[in-house]
Amino acid sequence: MKLNQFVIIGLGRFGSSLGRELVQLGYEVLGVDRDEEKVDEMSNVLTHAVVADGTDEEVLRSVGVRNFDCGVVAIGDDIQASILAAILLKDLGVKKVVGKAVNELHGRVLEKIGVDRVVYPERDMGIRVAHQLVSPNLLDYIELSKNYTIAELGVPKCLSGKSLSDINPRGRFGCSVVAINKPKGMIIAPVADDILSENDVMVVIGTNRQIEEFQDSIEK
Repeated sequence: MKLNQFVIIGLGRFGSSLGRELVQLGYEVLGVDRDEEKVDEMSNVLTHAVVADGTDEEVLRSVGVRNFDCGVVAIGDDIQASILAAILLKDLGVKKVVGKAVNELHGRVLEKIGVDRVVYPERDMGIRVAHQLVSPNLLDYIELSKNYTIAELGVPKCLSGKSLSDINPRGRFGCSVVAINKPKGMIIAPVADDILSENDVMVVIGTNRQIEEFQDSIEK
């Protein structure tokens, strides 16, 4: 299902950043917050922004949340309000509901009430930054599941001029280079003969251990 219209309840740092990015990607976004100042800040950014209580069922009905493809509860400072808003979005028939959780217990409650996806922005960012700090060639890190990861690895000088077949990450470590981002553009599904250059970025998929071993080999 392609999602086209989003309603975001809570326009704090996470909610406003999410809304800004969705609009830049070409989607319609309604922002809802009780804080008039926050709504004013986002009124020229989002498709629509309204001062309203996201835990009031009649208010949510009046702004037509049932017509939105996805509702994001981005309330972070009031767990009770977050849970109530999520329940109301589900009851009002929003197709997909995403909830921001501030801790594991909050996340478990959101899952119990039927939220389709729970996100942990602070925790996940902390994990990504930690990996970037300890691995100088790791530019980005996205955990697909408990075991599988997609990582962006910068090509160090020692690999410049070598082909994928030379470094053979699949044969040696079990992970795969699924793309190479070069200054002139992205190579999707690169072949064995593709040559790496210093400062290219390899997009690698594999288990956490496979990618860790590959990282270690190129950092030596």
